[in-house]
Amino acid sequence: MTGRAPNLDADAVAWGELLAGSYREIGERAMRDLPIYNDALGVEAVGFRRFDGTMVGIMVTPWFMNVVMPASAAWENSGTTLQIRFPAGDIEFTLSEVGQMGRIASCSLFSPMFQFADMAAARATAEAAIAELMLPADSEEAVRRREPATTPIDRRNFLRGALTERRG
Repeated sequence: MTGRAPNLDADAVAWGELLAGSYREIGERAMRDLPIYNDALGVEAVGFRRFDGTMVGIMVTPWFMNVVMPASAAWENSGTTLQIRFPAGDIEFTLSEVGQMGRIASCSLFSPMFQFADMAAARATAEAAIAELMLPADSEEAVRRREPATTPIDRRNFLRGALTERRG
């Protein structure tokens, strides 16, 4: 016996790569000629990891970016949607079938993908999305990130010239 523990994150990465392979085949067979296909992008599994007894990650394709996870047997009778609790909060997923992968749960982040000029931009957005999903909603980091970048302008103070006073 080697005493090595299984690498569960490696299993999640492998599952994400298999799913990416299915989407590459779908892209070549059915999506490439559609007007929602962004030729600047490819198919990539980003940030796949173990989470709460299952796997989750972001699937980037030339036509969508989704949070995806395998649909467990426990969800077989859930209908077409279900809510899953993440550290950041509850997220609604849609159940569907993807080729040989079987049933998956997915939550759309972007579709179509024309706001991404290249794969690096899409990958960076996917990495930020999975990091945000795993960030506890009440953590200091989450509160800091979700604060507005600037303070809202109070109309009454603006009209009284209060903004000018703060600057000087």
